[in-house]
Amino acid sequence: MASRNWLIVGLGNPGQQYRGTRHNIGQTVIDELVTRMDATLTRTKVGAQVVSARLGIGGPRVVLAVSEGYMNRSGKPVRALMDYFDVDEDHLLVIHDEVDLDFGRIKLKQGGSEGGHNGLRSITQHLGGQREYLRLRAGVGRPPGRMDTADYVLSRFSSAEQQELEGFVSRCADAAEKLVLEGLTAAQNTAH
Repeated sequence: MASRNWLIVGLGNPGQQYRGTRHNIGQTVIDELVTRMDATLTRTKVGAQVVSARLGIGGPRVVLAVSEGYMNRSGKPVRALMDYFDVDEDHLLVIHDEVDLDFGRIKLKQGGSEGGHNGLRSITQHLGGQREYLRLRAGVGRPPGRMDTADYVLSRFSSAEQQELEGFVSRCADAAEKLVLEGLTAAQNTAH
């Protein structure tokens, strides 16, 4: 029988200097989901902070997680959490920044390439090359001019973006909840 457990991982880098950057939008969405559950993330031995709870009344068990390591090493703790909580690959949702989407846009998909995203690449590697996990792509926009993409994603949101950030994060959290409760197609129809 397939597991009903879900693992939702928000990608980002550890440390105060990265908090609030574009690259850490996934972790920011996890913070929102944790707040909605009135819960607290707890450190684990696998290099991640997690909380496990039911989503809604009688809903599935959901493990929310953020890695305590750098994004390009996200795969190892994700794999360990999947094994520990008995999460199937099609019940893994990874929330990450996406430069190929305008700021504030959300795209949900299952599988596909990593598109140069080192966090996704690490996860795929630790899943033995399997790519069929779910992704919530949170649009952070393209770097202006000739700015290096790495520098851009490690920078903070502009003052104009900051005014819309809370609503954007809330919509990402809504999309993640809807995906778990109603499935990918229903979540796509609402979020896209």
